[in-house]
Amino acid sequence: MTRTILSSPTKEIIIGFDAPFCVIGERINPTGRKLLAAEMAEGDYSRVISDATAQVEAGATMLDVNAGIPLADEPKILAESIQLLQSITDVPLSIDSSIVAALEAGLAVYQGKALVNSVTGEEERLESVLPLVKKYGAAVVAISNDETGISEDPNVRYEVAKKIVERAADFGIPREDVVVDPLIMPVGAINLAGRSALDLITRLRTELKVNTTCGASNISFGLPNRHGMNAAFLSMAAGAGMTSAIMNPLHAEEMTAIMGANVMNGVDPECRRWIAKFREPVAEGSGGRERRTNRRRQRA
Repeated sequence: MTRTILSSPTKEIIIGFDAPFCVIGERINPTGRKLLAAEMAEGDYSRVISDATAQVEAGATMLDVNAGIPLADEPKILAESIQLLQSITDVPLSIDSSIVAALEAGLAVYQGKALVNSVTGEEERLESVLPLVKKYGAAVVAISNDETGISEDPNVRYEVAKKIVERAADFGIPREDVVVDPLIMPVGAINLAGRSALDLITRLRTELKVNTTCGASNISFGLPNRHGMNAAFLSMAAGAGMTSAIMNPLHAEEMTAIMGANVMNGVDPECRRWIAKFREPVAEGSGGRERRTNRRRQRA
């Protein structure tokens, strides 16, 4: 079994086929959030703290940290955010940037084994990001596009993923430390995008034997009731072999779908997590008699 092990100073988590689905909280990202961007640019990280706390309390396994703010000192802000987050939470972090200097600044201060988000199949990106991943002993998200762009053909995206895994091996990075993002297309624009994604996820698991992730909300872009669509996709993707997703854990519908998928995939032993979350409390003073009575009635 392929197991991607990530860590903070005090906590280790596993992304793997035999592990519960890994929820990577996406909210520490200033893209499209003007207030958060302005605050981070000014060195105010109060909203970063509150977003981190809320996501962990909602069940996030990891947190993605992005500091992509136009005209701001992204390496400095990303490093400061990482240091702050590691002082208030024990979950491992995904260091998210398109700027190599920012990735290195984040990796230099990170304590533990981080996930780098991300590398693509473009030669320039491979040559600049993979040495950093190796140098700092990190894992990396491999996005299935290259110089030709994003192909709608899942076979092309598979070949790009395979190329990245092979190039990572050339740098001494094992396949278990490459988590492939197969690039989920919006099903509202491409009707077979969901089916293609599920087939590709299965192929990545069985043939390339890698863990996978995605930006989960991409599937529902442009559609009404996006949370319902995201939930349907997440549970089916987990069944197909997807092992993590970058998503918003504050949406209960999606989190419920993941918890249910963990039960169906046999990675919630005896349904303990599901029961702990959803079991109705015993009425005070009943001593459990009500539940025993209900069981007798069901047998009758």
